[in-house]
Amino acid sequence: MRIVHTSDWHLGHALHDASRELEHNRFLGWLLDALVDEAADALVITGDVFDSANPPASALAAWYDFLAAARARCPALDIVVIGGNHDSPARLDAPERVLRPLGIHVIGGLSRQADGALDLDRMLVPLRDAGGQVAALCCAVPFLRVADLPRGIADAEGDPLIEGVRVIYGQVFDAARARRRPGQALVATGHCYMVSTKVSRLSERRILGGNQHALPMEIFPDDLTYVALGHLHKPQRVGPGDRIRYAGAPIPLAMNEAAYHHQIAVVDLDGEALAGVRARPVPRAVDLLRVPARGALPLDELPAALTALEDTRDGEPLAERPFLEICVALSRPEPRLRKIVEDALAGKRPRLVKLEVEHTGDGAALSESLPGADLKDLDPEEVFVRRYRHDHESEPPAPLIAAFRELLDQARSGGAP
Repeated sequence: MRIVHTSDWHLGHALHDASRELEHNRFLGWLLDALVDEAADALVITGDVFDSANPPASALAAWYDFLAAARARCPALDIVVIGGNHDSPARLDAPERVLRPLGIHVIGGLSRQADGALDLDRMLVPLRDAGGQVAALCCAVPFLRVADLPRGIADAEGDPLIEGVRVIYGQVFDAARARRRPGQALVATGHCYMVSTKVSRLSERRILGGNQHALPMEIFPDDLTYVALGHLHKPQRVGPGDRIRYAGAPIPLAMNEAAYHHQIAVVDLDGEALAGVRARPVPRAVDLLRVPARGALPLDELPAALTALEDTRDGEPLAERPFLEICVALSRPEPRLRKIVEDALAGKRPRLVKLEVEHTGDGAALSESLPGADLKDLDPEEVFVRRYRHDHESEPPAPLIAAFRELLDQARSGGAP
């Protein structure tokens, strides 16, 4: 059978207040075509469907439109969705009684019965092949919050969080082993942070008490044919081979993710064995640019660099124009910086979403520049000058010093400025 694994859509996301709706809509349309083209038997979405617990109406509409279109175009497709740390479990789970009869299995949060036991009937999802036979059991475990974990236990190193996760997964895996029939594969899901993985510091929230709680590979035993993971936006394998894999986000969710090769994972199973995993690249609808590509550009070089950018295309919608981040190195204050940038970008195709300033001063704290000095004994003007040097490599200009002295005199005399 064939499974398509995707994750971390973050519907409703904005990049520095710029909407990503066009990019998400393009991806969802492309994904529908890919499901048909790949003749997929199952679609597994491993968390962070939405960017926030209270997504905008447009994001909810995109989600339900996608599910309806997927069911119409792929009537036999099994769909399994787990909640991520950005999702509201209650919001994802709310339409479960409507979606489940349609073959759409959504597990927004850890599912328990009235007596507190895991609701294994809901978390163990049969996946059918093209002939309608159950070819795999999916252990659909969503993002585990600290409150979901059993109390009073710890692993060999005294970590109750990692051991709690191990216990939850162990119960689900044991139940799956008892239910599966010979020849059926075991597939697992997770929305978590694993050891030896690469994290985007700008867009991935700490989870499970902080990203320092990296789960060991042993959480997922060798009899699992494939482990579909979410949370990390960079697609990557965990450990050797393709058995444990992050699908990654379909679009860059921060400027530092511009170089990621966004993709879906196409997973082929042959009985209980993993026949292969293939990455299918997701086409990028909107480019991300940074000036300069790395570091910061001196102010006097900035206008030429921006003038060299591509000119606006006639009739192109704003939503299709590239995002632009600029980082400028300033050796002195420049109150006209925004106007300088806007003037240089007039008629240019990229749209500015972030203007960052990198100061070229020594960066020294007051205690470093005046070691051993007591603050109460320092001259206020000296403190002001030292603070200026912290950001700027030159001395404060004479008019600025004069203005500071005037304010200082007024403060000392008790007069109004």
